[in-house]
Amino acid sequence: MEMQVATAGGKSFMSGYLEALSLVERLHRLLLDVIKDEFERVGVLEINAVQALLLFNIGDNEVTAGELKSRGYYQGSNVSYNLKKLVDMGYMHHQRCEIDRRSVRVRLTQKGRDIRDVVTDLFQRHAEGLQGRGVLGPEGVMEITSALKRVERYWTDQIRYIY
Repeated sequence: MEMQVATAGGKSFMSGYLEALSLVERLHRLLLDVIKDEFERVGVLEINAVQALLLFNIGDNEVTAGELKSRGYYQGSNVSYNLKKLVDMGYMHHQRCEIDRRSVRVRLTQKGRDIRDVVTDLFQRHAEGLQGRGVLGPEGVMEITSALKRVERYWTDQIRYIY
């Protein structure tokens, strides 16, 4: 049963919500394609877009897979697999925690920081392009971010309180 509350464009709230969900999915896939294309352009072919984004998100931090999962960036098996691959390829250092020997802390090597810098430069160019071409300004970014954070909180609450 579709909710019939109208949005500003005359669509029902439900159809607008479904369109927003679809857009979030498409934007995520497109982001990965953009990152992949950048790495092909600079001749780095051994790393995939998900792994490059993982290196970007870790940045200068030393983290465990559990911390990445709890921050909401990645799913369990996905992050563990990619961290292992990144260690094996020399993009990350790993070290067992002194307190909990089951836990492994990871941080970027210089090779990993170089990849992080490629992604940072790409995002910097995009930010300048979006603003320079008038596609999106500071107020628009703040508005989108605020709305997405509210949806994130709502979904998080649905997961926590459903059971």
